[in-house]
Amino acid sequence: MTGGPRVLIACEFSGTVRDAFLARGFDAWSCDILPDERGSNRHIRGDVRDILDDGWELIIVAHPPCTRLCKSGLRWLHTAPPGRTLPDMWAELEEAAELFSTLWNAPAPYVAIENPRMHRHAQARIRDYRHPAQVVQPWWFGEPTFKGVGLWLRRLPPLFATDVLEPPVRGSDEWRAWSRIHRMPGSRDRQRERSRFFPGIAAAMAEQWGDFILQPGRLAA
Repeated sequence: MTGGPRVLIACEFSGTVRDAFLARGFDAWSCDILPDERGSNRHIRGDVRDILDDGWELIIVAHPPCTRLCKSGLRWLHTAPPGRTLPDMWAELEEAAELFSTLWNAPAPYVAIENPRMHRHAQARIRDYRHPAQVVQPWWFGEPTFKGVGLWLRRLPPLFATDVLEPPVRGSDEWRAWSRIHRMPGSRDRQRERSRFFPGIAAAMAEQWGDFILQPGRLAA
């Protein structure tokens, strides 16, 4: 049964964050242009911008497109990849920054967005830009993986670690396994798989932010 506050998980096709909030009794929905890979009836397929005004108490943007925003993609704004042009790259940057801006300024009391750190051109194009409130690692939440997860937070507290693992020795086989996202070979599904979210962080979001917004007076503020 779900009768709690309405939570929208934007830009998510895996259902990972949505189902973490559902498990805690929230009226949680995911939305993405891709179909839900779990076949859930709590997934809205389409452009999330069309439903931002539907009365959500909490909006979590799990992983909007970040290829043109993140620092690792800065080089493509100066030297386009094969088969592309610099105008293509800058146009995609404008589009990505506009989407981030719309989500960051969404009409909801609480908003969280997950993205890597951004380069200066992206920062300059985002309305009311602020630096991320924190950067967390999956291994702080029981996930044996290296990946900096930047969290932009509006009226939400930073997450605290729940299950800190001991990182392996650099250069070891275990260290390479923990680095699998950074070492992932190029393929058609690479971007999709690199954006897949972590159940440990999703559980922390549902517990910590869920408890936060349920405090007396929070949703009426």
